[in-house]
Amino acid sequence: MKHFLVLLPLTALIAPALAPAQQTVPPKAPAHKSIEVEGDGASLIGREPTGPARPTPRDAAGHPDLTGFWKPIKDGKPIGNIGRDLPGFRLPLTPEGEAALKHNLTETVDPEARCILGGIPRHDASGLPFEILQTPKRLAFLYLYSTHRFIPTDGRERDADPEPRFFGNPIGTWRGDTLVIDSTGFKDTNIWIDENANPASGEMHTIEEWTRPDAGHIHLVLTVDDKRYYTHPFTFTRTWVLGGPGEGLTEYACNENNVDLKHLGPGPGAIGPDGNRGADIPKTLPDNPPPPEFYEQQEKAPKPALPVGQGHGEAPHDKPRG
Repeated sequence: MKHFLVLLPLTALIAPALAPAQQTVPPKAPAHKSIEVEGDGASLIGREPTGPARPTPRDAAGHPDLTGFWKPIKDGKPIGNIGRDLPGFRLPLTPEGEAALKHNLTETVDPEARCILGGIPRHDASGLPFEILQTPKRLAFLYLYSTHRFIPTDGRERDADPEPRFFGNPIGTWRGDTLVIDSTGFKDTNIWIDENANPASGEMHTIEEWTRPDAGHIHLVLTVDDKRYYTHPFTFTRTWVLGGPGEGLTEYACNENNVDLKHLGPGPGAIGPDGNRGADIPKTLPDNPPPPEFYEQQEKAPKPALPVGQGHGEAPHDKPRG
């Protein structure tokens, strides 16, 4: 992921022009800096606002305006785990769901690692920020990987036979100050519902309840109902904070940056006791990274045998679970 940091010293530019001619006024510090999300890493995580809570902004119809750049916060629960609110992070899988999870863990390369859309509810569980743009008749949810979904709020009926999609086929309605997004019609292949490879079937039904209790926070209560893979519906809750002035999404090309696809193995890797993915990744990089010759030798080394159905240079795909 590339790193960008753009400084906008607006105050420093205009302060001398506003000062009286006979005075020498030192330039002031920049009013704020604009950080693209590929910036310094820390900019991906939000901070709780200080001071009194500001009131919730509203649109012309009186609904809470959810528009904003929303950043995750550290709340002591695992990031990317849809079971974060459940005891032991354990999802209520059916036997068929257990088999689907095993398939994902042992035979499926992470769909997002293959530049396939993450969909819902995975993006709700993501550790990355997102942006909402609200209009009177629909909302746009914009995600880091130049991905989006549109939520109609114009009173339309759901399609009787919708085309399966990674984000499902959503209908948005206002229930008081709560935006309710009711989605059905999901794909049943190449989709994980979180970072930890938990499965979804085409029968999944999600209900998202979005609220903005004040200007600086947005909150979600998500209910997932997939009778094929889970014994009963379960919920997921989360809060994000509003990003700072000048922060927002920028272009990101997954395919351009996906330089090591052929070496990716199946599953999400090790999941730690805290429920977070990446337990097998070293906390720090070595002081002296290997020279280029090391990687050239790795390329020439014999390749390990892959499971049936997988080949070098081609990522495996989910098999239908019909």
